[in-house]
Amino acid sequence: MRVLGDCLDRPSMINKPHDSSYKLLFSEPELIIDLLKGFVDQDWVNDLDFKTLEKVSGSFITDDLRSREDDIIWRVRYRQNWVYVYLLIEFQSTVDPFMAVRLMTYIGLLYQDLIKTRQLTDNKHLPPIFPVVLYNGERRWTADTELKNLITPISGDLEQYLPSLKFLLLDEGAYRNEQLQPLKNLVAAIFRLENAETVDDVLTVVTNLIEWLQRPEQSRTRRHFTLWIKKVLLASSPKYPVGAEINDLLEIKTMLAKRLPVWLKESQAQGEAKGEARGKAQGEVIGEIKGKKQILLKQLTLKFGALPNRIVEKINASEINQLDKGLERVLTAVTLDDVFKA
Repeated sequence: MRVLGDCLDRPSMINKPHDSSYKLLFSEPELIIDLLKGFVDQDWVNDLDFKTLEKVSGSFITDDLRSREDDIIWRVRYRQNWVYVYLLIEFQSTVDPFMAVRLMTYIGLLYQDLIKTRQLTDNKHLPPIFPVVLYNGERRWTADTELKNLITPISGDLEQYLPSLKFLLLDEGAYRNEQLQPLKNLVAAIFRLENAETVDDVLTVVTNLIEWLQRPEQSRTRRHFTLWIKKVLLASSPKYPVGAEINDLLEIKTMLAKRLPVWLKESQAQGEAKGEARGKAQGEVIGEIKGKKQILLKQLTLKFGALPNRIVEKINASEINQLDKGLERVLTAVTLDDVFKA
């Protein structure tokens, strides 16, 4: 959340501890289906039997892997075998350049557990694992998603022994609203809420969710979205009285609709105040630069006589730090070039 975060007087989400309500959302099968169908543009997804989708129980996962509380594991039938979906939710504000190495470790732990519990394919092979990283930091993701690219390149026979692992990155902030808005997709709704610029944007997405989650069997997903919006998006605002009385998306929509005019007015006033302060500060800096240019021109003229056009143009194009250096050097400079040396 960006402008909305300022409007609600709360710190950015990424500066807060991870809320378990986020994990609850991706423990719903509808979210995993929408993630795969909406954000994995690959043919194999069309061959998945989503009626078989099931969350992997922690009963056959070791303590090392179970401690990865932000990671969620599902499996679904792909033709005759299972495919495991390993979803790592990354809430750090900075990009981990070695995320692929971390994933290799976690997937290795999962494979060890699958071997121990005999969760193998019919031909006694290991099942495929599809690793996904969901990242919601404000900085865009820059790290490589291929493990092999993190290792010093080598040639010859040794190259065949390099480990290979690639993961799918979903960088929430990299998706534009015009990409997400046409999608009737619950994961896209999360991204839209995370990237919302105004309270009106949040109200629009909440209205969509109310429409999409009407069926009785969707009540748990609807409840988890309500909890997530309350605890992650709105809970830190002193202007929003988070309480037990808000228990449904419709109640959140009603609250937002009532508060929207007030928030818009307050946001506009804050924006105007910031604009005035920014304009005043910029004006002071411009005035300071102009004054230093005039002083430097006068001092150089007094010391060296009429200045060539190239020197006048150089001073007029100088930044404040360059002017400060020139004012320091003018007292000891023997030639004009001494004033402007690097």
